[in-house]
Amino acid sequence: MPSAQNKFVTTQHKWLTRLDEALERNAAETIKADETNGFNYSLIADLKAIGYPQLAVPHDLGGEGLSLTDLLLYQERIAMTDAPVALAIGWHMNTVLQLSKTRHWKEDDFTDLCKPVLERSALINRADSEAATGSPSRGGRPQTTARKSEDGYRVTGRKSFTSLAPVLDYFIVSVFDQEEDCISDFLIPRETEGLSIEPTWNMVGMRGTGSHDLVLQDAYVPASAKVHARNRPAQAKASQSNPHNLCIPAVYLGIALAARTEAIRFANSYQPNSLTHPIAQLPHVQQSIGRIELELSSARHFMYSVAGKYDQQQGATDEDFIAVKVYAIQTALSVVDKAMRIVGAQSLAMTHPLQRMYRDVRFGLHNPPMEDLAISQLAKHAIEEIQGKYK
Repeated sequence: MPSAQNKFVTTQHKWLTRLDEALERNAAETIKADETNGFNYSLIADLKAIGYPQLAVPHDLGGEGLSLTDLLLYQERIAMTDAPVALAIGWHMNTVLQLSKTRHWKEDDFTDLCKPVLERSALINRADSEAATGSPSRGGRPQTTARKSEDGYRVTGRKSFTSLAPVLDYFIVSVFDQEEDCISDFLIPRETEGLSIEPTWNMVGMRGTGSHDLVLQDAYVPASAKVHARNRPAQAKASQSNPHNLCIPAVYLGIALAARTEAIRFANSYQPNSLTHPIAQLPHVQQSIGRIELELSSARHFMYSVAGKYDQQQGATDEDFIAVKVYAIQTALSVVDKAMRIVGAQSLAMTHPLQRMYRDVRFGLHNPPMEDLAISQLAKHAIEEIQGKYK
């Protein structure tokens, strides 16, 4: 009988093979989406066809109950070919997995949400960010409003950075709830009257995430759409106690792995007429490649060890999760920079994949948790720990 470990390895291999096949079929669309500020619809369709969005549904509701380690492995692999799609669909995975972990919603509400995911790979994302509040992690209060009407609510507001907007089936919209003096989440289907998507996303990188504005204009939803009342945002820690946020650093380490491949491929093939061998044999190029290997190895070991601690219930902490994010982003930025130095000016050509990786990897600085909040939380934890020991 195969061991549990062998079963996990077999499952990982199966899914990595499926993902590789889908990524290979749609690689050209990745480039096109970046060049046209478009969206890789065909890759999303293939990911849905193989059941990737369903992996986030928990075992008890008919899903596979994806482990954190496997989530990071798969997100990293998608990002090596299409980082914007990896980041975008990662929000769906993150959202469903976190709801599964916390079970803050009523059981029937969460079950009803998971059904379309299982049946048709429906896609879900939170819509929290607003232009006036900035990142939700900063504690700003949403300006989106919900007023009671008929047997439900009329919701009005505008949400920015709504990744996957072109293909989302459901939006979890944060609204300031005056009645309860807190932030409430409303589950709003795409077909809701008064809901529209305004194509505002036009950034220098991560162009294929489809992170357009969600516009709600007096949109009617039934009373049952109000699915959860949260704590006030100022009470949240930088990490928001969400281990599945590690899918963010996994994406950026995927970019770094792809940059590593491009740099080494170039170094093995490029031989100027001043040399009798490819530049991969030059000591200074080997030093750069060695530093890339060291940095990537350290960051990936750190990320997967923390994920393993969480999966095995061995006491992974909020500080572990935010430290991984900060360290992984710093590593990814450094690795892409070193890869571009190896390739040289050619890496800046608009036809070269490294320039796209360079633009995409910068966005890691602006995904939660923000670096200054994360560093501050790490510092406070260390200070409190030492004070406790030496009182």
